[in-house]
Amino acid sequence: QLTESRMSCAAPKAPAGEEKKTSWPEVVGKSIEEAKEIILKDMPNADIDVLPAGSAMTLDFRTNRVRIIVDTVATTPS
Repeated sequence: QLTESRMSCAAPKAPAGEEKKTSWPEVVGKSIEEAKEIILKDMPNADIDVLPAGSAMTLDFRTNRVRIIVDTVATTPS
């Protein structure tokens, strides 16, 4: 008789009703400040990085990092 004795590498799940949000599609099209406010309401300890689209970024995983990628020109360049 074999018994299952493997340890899981998966991240522990939050208790029912306490699922942590990991993406915010509702902020697409909003200002950076509005997006930050919404994200921080859901994840108060978020370390928010605002980066231009196409910029280089590290690939290390941090559970509290949220990246806002922007690609819109807001004013006339001169």
